[in-house]
Amino acid sequence: MNLLITGATGFVGQAVCAQACAAGMIVRGATRSAAVLPNGIQAYTFSNLDGNTPWGEGLAGCSAVVHLAARVHVMADVAADPLAEFRRVNVEGTLNLAGQAAAAGVRRFVFVSSIGVNGVETCRRPFTAHDEVAPHSPYAVSKFEAELGLRALAAETGMEVVTIRPPLVYGPSAPGNFGLLMRWLKYGVPLPLGAIHNQRSLVGLDNLVDLILTCLTHPAAANQTFLVSDGEDVSTTELLRRMGQAMGRPTRLIPVPANWLKLVAAMVGKPDMAQRLCGTFQVDIEKTRSLLGWAPPLSLDEGLKKVAGGI
Repeated sequence: MNLLITGATGFVGQAVCAQACAAGMIVRGATRSAAVLPNGIQAYTFSNLDGNTPWGEGLAGCSAVVHLAARVHVMADVAADPLAEFRRVNVEGTLNLAGQAAAAGVRRFVFVSSIGVNGVETCRRPFTAHDEVAPHSPYAVSKFEAELGLRALAAETGMEVVTIRPPLVYGPSAPGNFGLLMRWLKYGVPLPLGAIHNQRSLVGLDNLVDLILTCLTHPAAANQTFLVSDGEDVSTTELLRRMGQAMGRPTRLIPVPANWLKLVAAMVGKPDMAQRLCGTFQVDIEKTRSLLGWAPPLSLDEGLKKVAGGI
């Protein structure tokens, strides 16, 4: 299989490139800068991801695409119209690539979306792939609009589209809050997170990559949407304890009630951070298991040990 992977130098993209090469695929990595890719991966450089990006040379000879490149969450967004910027990259850029891919004869297009399309928090039951959507941010809105456009394109052209909505992805050198928490635990920083009784789904990088590669070839994946996780949900407090165990470090967790944390976070203008740490967010991967015969290759504890080895 000849494969184009966008976002090839990103956190997920690097891992997909490596595993695809190991599986014997011919991989072309697309990046926005002239980055040096590992041996065995062809490079295709583009300047901007939008509705005008030329993809001819990048798609030449490819039978499949994994689309990871996107405008992601911007913590201090200075754009005058953030939603318009997300749409320019994540909707127009995605549909432009997919349209050119279909015209070039690409058979399957795997789109990595976001579980934010489903909503911001689960209440009575975990999210499923069949739920009505409730995107809660400009980023999530743009991802869902791209999903809708891809479905229409698949129906029009016959190119098979597969959508994957991951929750928080962790792994060695993970960006964002997960990597920060691991470093704090490593250095023994006391954290006021010892009394959080929520439940959250996460997905290890290896598990997500395994599902992406499965979706490239599995006949039943065509034109489906899948949720993904490690298959085990944990509270923030339990997660931190198991992160500490993976590193062989004691965890210094102070039992501050979740409501107090939410109140303080709101007072300092960080309610979203409290939501991510204290809220419940679960996904149901039964459709992924049953339709694809897929199971996460690594357990949560195995995934955390891999992360700990890179800290």
